[in-house]
Formats: sequence, C-alpha cells, structure tokens
Amino acid sequence: MTTAIKTRIDASRDCRGIGCPMNLVYTKVELSRLAPGQVLEVILDHGAPINNVPRSVIREAHEIIGQNRLDDGAWQLLIRKV
Repeated sequence: MTTAIKTRIDASRDCRGIGCPMNLVYTKVELSRLAPGQVLEVILDHGAPINNVPRSVIREAHEIIGQNRLDDGAWQLLIRKV
C-alpha cells in the first residue's frame, strides 16, 4: 500500500531500471539544478539503488526527508538540498 508523502516537490527524476552508479549520477545532476532548500523526488529500484543512493546523498550533507515504498516495489526518495 502506498502512503503519500505530503511535501512540495521541486523536481523529480525516475531512475527505475537504471543501475548503479548511473542512478546516483542522475540524482547528483538533478540536485545541482536546485537551490538550497528545494526538494528532489527520485524514484529508485529496490536493492542496491535504494541502499546506495541515500547513503551517498547524506555523505554530501543533503537531507533525506522521506523514503516510501511504492506499490510496484520501487522507492520514492525525497531529498532536500542543503
């Protein structure tokens, strides 16, 4: 069951079907286009992508404000740029 995460999303990138490390590269590109405080939604596959991308984003000091499993098994990741 999907639970909606209520927040303003400023940009979105669907990375389903995109393996590591390209899903992280796409995430970084999208984050570079945002101003501090804006929110990026990234849709990631289960497994390595949802394990690796959040960890890398946190290492770069951005904030994970939401992580939600979708009905199709993918994950919605909400990142606030700092």
